[in-house]
Amino acid sequence: MIHGLTRAFPLWALAACALAWWQPEPLAALRPAILPLLGLVMFGMGMTLRPDNFREALSRPGVILLGLGLQFLLMPLAGWGLGSLLGLSAPLVAGMVLVGSAPGGTASNVICYLARGDVALSITLTGLSTLLAVVATPLLTELYLGRSLPVPAGPMLLTILEVVLLPVLAGMWLNHRFHARLAPVRHLFPLLSVLAIAVIIAVIVALNRGRLAELAGLLVVAVCLHNLAGLVLGYAAARLAGQPLRVARTLAIEVGMQNSGLAVALALKHFVPLAALPGALFSIWHNLSGSLLAGWWARRASDAS
Repeated sequence: MIHGLTRAFPLWALAACALAWWQPEPLAALRPAILPLLGLVMFGMGMTLRPDNFREALSRPGVILLGLGLQFLLMPLAGWGLGSLLGLSAPLVAGMVLVGSAPGGTASNVICYLARGDVALSITLTGLSTLLAVVATPLLTELYLGRSLPVPAGPMLLTILEVVLLPVLAGMWLNHRFHARLAPVRHLFPLLSVLAIAVIIAVIVALNRGRLAELAGLLVVAVCLHNLAGLVLGYAAARLAGQPLRVARTLAIEVGMQNSGLAVALALKHFVPLAALPGALFSIWHNLSGSLLAGWWARRASDAS
């Protein structure tokens, strides 16, 4: 039951958008809740991680470096390039870069499991990219946007420390210290994360309702192409490097699925509400595309077995 509700995230996200479009005022008033909600998502992610997950990195350093390199080199470049090529406004380009500079998405581990990928590798990449994002995300944002927009890299770093690193470490500590006792409730955290992200999306749509209709078409194209670039190039790079299909699927998902909730929170706190739109749309689309791709790969794996 809980797993089914969690997998229905695209439906939750679409319902959140519809509610925000219908009743924007009360949801827009929830803007101050975005950072605490993201902290809850990160805490839930930490509850799924253990030190053993990171020891996995030591056994396959080449694959880990490939995944992290694609994550932090390809995706911010693709976000900036697509935003600029399609002529998006400066705040929207900033939002695209923030999405690209974010670590792996919190739902990628579930999607990887459904796609018959390498779940241990997925968890390792998500955890390591989240820790690296404390420094990488502000630096990459400054690199791509510093000439066109003022980028508060120092305050951004502090925000990531507060809403990403500390909650993740707290969740990991609790999971390590009370692993057996938390077993009955651990499965609830993915659902709580899904609901928290759905609320964040609703707030962003409510804040930007006035401009969403005129921007939606071109922005949707940019977001879909950004996600597609991560999925295709992540898969292709793994295959060119001689990695097996399971690893290629995993890298495609890890590179193509971003922590867009973090991008939304950073955009709202350090830029303008308009810069949060790419992250909100990415949250909806990458879970939908990831779920569809996972279903297709799972069917191909079943047919081959």
